[in-house]
Amino acid sequence: MKNGTQYSPLEEVTAITNARIFDGEKVIESRSIVIKGGTIIAVGGDIAANATVIDAENGTLLPGLIDAHVHTSIGGLRDALHFGVTTELEMNGDFTERGRMIQLKNVDDIADVRSAGTAITAPGGHPDELLPDGDEIPEFVLKELEKLSKEDREAMLAAYAHDHEEVPQVTTVEEAIKHVHTQVENGADYIKIMIEEGTVMGAPGLPVLSDEILKAAVEEAHKFDKVVIAHVLTAHSSQTAIDLGVDGLGHLFIDRPKYTPELVQSIVDSGAFVTPCLVLNSSILGNPASELANDPRVYSKLSPEWIDILNSSFNTFPQGKMENSFKNVMDLHHAGVDILVGTDVAPVPVSNLGGLAHGASVHHELQLLVTAGFTPIEALQSATSKPARRFGLHDRGRIAEGARADLVLVDGDPTTNISETLSIKAVWFKGVQKQS
Repeated sequence: MKNGTQYSPLEEVTAITNARIFDGEKVIESRSIVIKGGTIIAVGGDIAANATVIDAENGTLLPGLIDAHVHTSIGGLRDALHFGVTTELEMNGDFTERGRMIQLKNVDDIADVRSAGTAITAPGGHPDELLPDGDEIPEFVLKELEKLSKEDREAMLAAYAHDHEEVPQVTTVEEAIKHVHTQVENGADYIKIMIEEGTVMGAPGLPVLSDEILKAAVEEAHKFDKVVIAHVLTAHSSQTAIDLGVDGLGHLFIDRPKYTPELVQSIVDSGAFVTPCLVLNSSILGNPASELANDPRVYSKLSPEWIDILNSSFNTFPQGKMENSFKNVMDLHHAGVDILVGTDVAPVPVSNLGGLAHGASVHHELQLLVTAGFTPIEALQSATSKPARRFGLHDRGRIAEGARADLVLVDGDPTTNISETLSIKAVWFKGVQKQS
C-alpha cells in the first residue's frame, strides 16, 4: 500500500480499488472510489489514467467514523484520527467556532470537531463533582500542557483563558436565555443542558435547574435553529428532557423502571435521537475496558496513560446491571429511534474517569451495540450516516459522489465481524492519507 508522500490535495487524484464499500447505509456493488482534493468525485466507473491507484487488497472502505459525544483536546483529536474517527462532537468544552479559531489555527493531523460550548447547568451542578478543587487550571490540564509543543500549549492556554474569564452562572430564566446567546455568539454548533441529580455518578443531591429555566433555554436555542442535547442518565431525567422538547438524549438511562415502555414511546413520538454511550454505562457499573486495552490494535496507538485509563472504571453505580442498558437501547432501536455512537471520553487521561479513550472507545461502542443486538451494519450506520444526518453534517458520514473524502480502510469485513473496524490499514482526512 502506498503511504508517506504527501501530495497537494488540489492536484492529486487517487483511486482506491478492490475494496468492499460500506457507504454509510449499506454495502454497495461498486469496488472503487476516486478522490480529488478533499472530495469523492466518483464511486465506481472508469479510473483516470493520471490517478494514483491504491489497491485495497479486498479490505473494507468505510466513511470516517463520528463520535457523537466527547469532551476533547488537541491530543484527543489526534488520537481520534489514528482510530479512523474523523469527526468528534464535543458536548461541553472549548471547541466552538471561536475556540477552533484560537486553538486549532496552526494545528494539523487532528480530527474535525464541533462543539456545544459551555453546557447549561446549575451552580455546583454536574460536572463539578468530577472536577478537582483548587487551582484555576486543574493539575491534569497542566500535565497535558507539558506534552504539547510550544504552539499547541499557547493555543490551549489562550482558549482556556478566554473560556474561563467568567464562569457563566445560570439561576434564572433570563440568565439561561443570556447563556444561550453567549454560546451562539461564540459559534456553538448546538446547545447542551444538564439534568443530573447525581445518584448514578456517586454524588446524590447535585443541584439541577428548574424545568422552567431549562425549558426557556431549549426554546431560545430553537429560535437559533440549534439542536439541543440533554445530559441524562436515568429514566426520570430522560422523561423530563423529552418533556422539555430536546432534540437528543446524550446518554442512555441506566435503570429500567416499569414505565420504560411509556418512556420509549415518548422518545419515539418526540423524534429525538439517543446517544447511549454504552461504554460509559459499562464503566459506571464498574467494568474496565481491559479487553480493549489489551488489543494490540489499540495499545500500539495509545499512550501508557490512556491504556491505564482504559484499564480502570468510574465504578460509581456498581449495583446496576449492563443487561438493562442493552435492553433499553434495543427497545429504542426496535421502536425506530436513531441511535448514535458516542463515548463521553474526557479531554485528557484522568484517573477517576476510567474505561474510555479517544478513538478506541468508538470501536468499543460499536462492539457493545452488536452485543446488545444490533447487526454490524446497523452499528456502523450509528457511527457514520446517522450522526451526520442528525447534526446537519451533510458533507460526511457517507461514501458518495460529492461527499467529503473522510475514509477508513480496514482489513477484513466489519459488516459481518464488527471487531474488524480496529484492523485499520489507512485513514484519509479531507482526501489526504494520514495512516497505513
